[in-house]
This record gives sequence, C-alpha cells and structure tokens, in this order.
Amino acid sequence: MDALTDALAGSFSVSSCLNSTSAPHPRLSQYKGKYSSLEQSERRRKLLELQKAKRLDYMNHARRLAEGDWEQKDEEKKDDEEVELEDGDEMDVDPGKKLPRHYANQLMLSEWLIEVPEDLSDMWSLIVCPVGKRSLIVASRGSTAAYTRSGYCVNRFPSLLPGGNRHNSATGKDYTILDCIYSEEMRTYYVLDVMCWRGHPVYDCQTDFRFYWLQSKLQEEDGLCEISKINPYKFERLENFSCSLENVQRILTQDFPFKVDGLLFYHNHTHYTPGSTPLVGWLRPYMAPEILGFPAPPGHLAEKPSYAQEQMRQILEHKKGGKGAAEGGKYELEHLSTLPATE
Repeated sequence: MDALTDALAGSFSVSSCLNSTSAPHPRLSQYKGKYSSLEQSERRRKLLELQKAKRLDYMNHARRLAEGDWEQKDEEKKDDEEVELEDGDEMDVDPGKKLPRHYANQLMLSEWLIEVPEDLSDMWSLIVCPVGKRSLIVASRGSTAAYTRSGYCVNRFPSLLPGGNRHNSATGKDYTILDCIYSEEMRTYYVLDVMCWRGHPVYDCQTDFRFYWLQSKLQEEDGLCEISKINPYKFERLENFSCSLENVQRILTQDFPFKVDGLLFYHNHTHYTPGSTPLVGWLRPYMAPEILGFPAPPGHLAEKPSYAQEQMRQILEHKKGGKGAAEGGKYELEHLSTLPATE
C-alpha cells in the first residue's frame, strides 16, 4: 500500500499545465523529481527567442476586448468550446447558457519558481502580491468591466481610467486593459500589469517598459487612488523591485498595507503573453529563503504558516514505525512542511 501511495503521489497533479501554481511546489513535494530545472530554464530560453520572431496583431486583439466585437474572429474559428467555471467565480449569466469564451484566458499566469535563474538579480523584477481575486479590467465606451480568469463579467462600474466613464470616453479609441488583483476588503484593484492604455497596446513590449509605462500613466490620472461616486473602487499600482538576494531579504522584513499572498518574479524581457509561462515565477513568501538560498530573515512573512507545521505532523505520524521512517521523516520535515495552502 505504501508503494502504491508513493506512486500516486509522484504522478498526480491538479492541473495539466507544467508547474502550475494550483499544485504544490515540485521542489518541495514528493514528486520533486518530476520536472528538472533544466526543463524550466530551457523553456524560458525558447520562449524569449520565439517572441522575437512572432508578432501578433495586438491592436485588433485589444480593440476586440474593448468593443466586444468578435464577429470576424468567430467567422475565422467557429467552435462550441465551453470554458469551465473556476472555483469561487461568480456567474452573471443564466444557468444552462454556454459560458463566455472571448474574455477567458486573457491573463498572463505564473509557474512555480523551481530553478533559480542565473540572471535573477540583473534580469528579473519582483512584485509583492496581496490576497485577492485576479481580474481582467477593461475600461471602454464609458464603462469599466471586471472579468475573472474564466471570462465572467462579475462587475461593471464607472472609473477614472481612460474610457472608463461617460465623461472621459469622448471617442471609442480611449480604452484601457489592465491585469489586476481585486481586494474586496480594501475596495481596491491593485494593478499588476498593463496591456493597453488609451488605445495603445503594449502586449509586445518588454516587462521593464510596461512597468515604467504603467507607473507614468497612472500618475497622470487624478483621483484613481480615491473612492468617489465616479470612481467607486481605488486603482493602485503594485510596486516592482529588483531581485537581488539582499533586496528580497529586505522585502521579507517589511510591512505592507495589505495581506501578502505571494511573490511574483517577472523576466524583464518577456512580453505580455496570455496563459501560463515560465517567464513569470511564483513563490509563497516563506518559500523564498529556501528556494533562493539565503537565511530566513526576521519577520512574519518569512515564517512558515501553521498549516505547514500541521502537514509535517501528519506526515511524521504516517511514517512512524514504517521502514525508512527516519530518512522519510527527515525529508518531510525539511521539504513537505513548506507546501502552500490549498487555494
């Protein structure tokens, strides 16, 4: 039975996506050998080469998202695919109807950061993420819509984003598309990234430029960080940091105005590509010292949560008295106790 359990643990994954963050971190679980670090490093290299040669029509793609005009695209590709609703997503359509496709899978998603890139300090940026719901924000034609990753419109409201209310949407060209994390407690959309601003798409721009562009554009719009009748939700940019180990250590000792969920690592040269990519890495804060290889600094962010200790206790009890209990218990103590919580 133990052999069967180990075999199942070594092959099971809740997602078909390689190194999906919906599954435990491969380096910190029983199946840590399933994916080698070379795989992730090689995929990063190939993706960076591919994006240099591949140029997509992002102008029309952004326009379709803003205007909801998908007729031509539907004629090119007629199918009856349905998008499954994610856990926790809210429906704003009648039961039984086909789920929306066009606004689904538009966000760039991360993988677990398994292999530490050699150029981490020089070529990567770090964003500290709050707990919240990932949202695709489309401000266009005098209204602002919030979509889930599955493509559901869960909210529609006015905002001071370009194109987001009837007063600042004089022309159809003023539309904005953002990648955000919504905190219901703070009534705030924390802006991770920008795909289009005032009708100018930046999908095929590098991360360092997009972050600079986002910072400068948000500063130009008065009132975005305040709740008002015309802007019922705040829009605040999440600061990006360099990824030197000293800087990461310093960040883990800081206090933030929100509950921290995790750390996103962006390669500075990656374009904004919808879907999961190894060019964006994800770690829980308490995982960073072990994965990046530095002593855990003082502070609550670097502390292992209670569920990690409970997992360790259960594992040790399961191993107690069995063959190889000492070796197995030591491994679980050092690695499995750092598994992330179930989202």
